[in-house]
Amino acid sequence: MGAITSAVVAMVVVILGWITIEIACKPCLEQGREAIDRALDPNYDPDSSLMSQNRPTAATEEPLLGPAPSATPASSIK
Repeated sequence: MGAITSAVVAMVVVILGWITIEIACKPCLEQGREAIDRALDPNYDPDSSLMSQNRPTAATEEPLLGPAPSATPASSIK
């Protein structure tokens, strides 16, 4: 009878530990599970999520550098 009691107590401890970890790390675990679900989904297209953010295309983006400033040449040192 002692072995059965020990086994039941051990199972309860494992279950309570699992629940504690699930509650404590819930946000992190949810993000990880969502990432795994997306990675395993054959219909998920990562490029479609970029298009849904209304990002400008390369043709409509502004240039990274503006026009070159027009400066007068430096005077020579004598």
